[in-house]
Amino acid sequence: MTGNSAWICGTGMMTPVGDCTVQTATSVRAGISRYQESNIYNKRFEPMTMALLPEDALPPLNEELASFPKLTSRQTRMLRLAHNALLEALAALPEEQQLIPVFLAGPETMPGRPLAITDTFLSLLAIQTGADIDRVKSRLFPTGRAGGMQALQAALEYLATGKHDYVVVGGVDSYLDLYLLGTLDKEDRVLANGVMDGFAPGEGAGFLILCSDKARETCLDRPTIKIHSPGIAAEPGHRYSKETYTGDGLANAVTSALQAVNNVPVRTILSGINGENMGAKEWGVAYTRNASAIDPGFRFEHPADCFGDTGAAAGPILMNLASRGLENNYVAGPCMAYCSSEGPHRAAACLTRENS
Repeated sequence: MTGNSAWICGTGMMTPVGDCTVQTATSVRAGISRYQESNIYNKRFEPMTMALLPEDALPPLNEELASFPKLTSRQTRMLRLAHNALLEALAALPEEQQLIPVFLAGPETMPGRPLAITDTFLSLLAIQTGADIDRVKSRLFPTGRAGGMQALQAALEYLATGKHDYVVVGGVDSYLDLYLLGTLDKEDRVLANGVMDGFAPGEGAGFLILCSDKARETCLDRPTIKIHSPGIAAEPGHRYSKETYTGDGLANAVTSALQAVNNVPVRTILSGINGENMGAKEWGVAYTRNASAIDPGFRFEHPADCFGDTGAAAGPILMNLASRGLENNYVAGPCMAYCSSEGPHRAAACLTRENS
């Protein structure tokens, strides 16, 4: 194998289909959807189709944060979404492990709109969960869907120094924000009666505990899933750009990700596409340019069909699903997950099962 890599020794997720070890895999295969008409109406007075967690599935906001200035409703929702998923992942750490950095993907800011998230969110997450987060070494990647792989790249570089054994990679997002939904509605992008090229806004959180080779040797439950250096690229002709779309961004990201496993043919692909035509076109370009490194009988999954578009949480959730699928033998490896942000960011990462 080439490039940096690490072992996955803990995972945690929160999506509209719950804790997905078996449930999501079954849902994906069976095409079960959690899409529902919401009580939010679009400009045509049609209910928006969304995929949201029920209110009682989320923990309450920490009382210490209740009066925190400038905390938006979307950020409040994200803190509650991240709570159980992060703690579930952290449960895999050895008891002697103290502070741990969190490399977190967050929502990207729409053109002409206020910042969706700032570095302060990491401090708020520590308060919300009570987790021992190393705030100094933690980093935020506010770049949307591809942010989880960008966080992965930084986490692998962090472990590669040889000075650290554990790091958290995660992502959290929610589309349950009237300002955001109104912006998307103006572009006719939210799924509803009469909208033919839209997606179901969703929400979720995903976290992975990564460990070094040294830490793996001392684990009682020896990790078997290795995650490899991601491919990161930019698409100049993205949705909000005036430049011509070429598909180079995702194609180059996929090429780079496949090189990390020496172009061993990928057998399963988990995609961040959400049902919009642009994502399908983009994957067509990426596949055409990388077909020689993909198994002819590959399995292609797009879990947004089941739990909607999870935004910045998409990458970590897809990597979660790939890891659990490989570990439990219902996903064939090597496996690749990929995501495209609204802006220029494109990313992909491969996972393999290695028992040695």
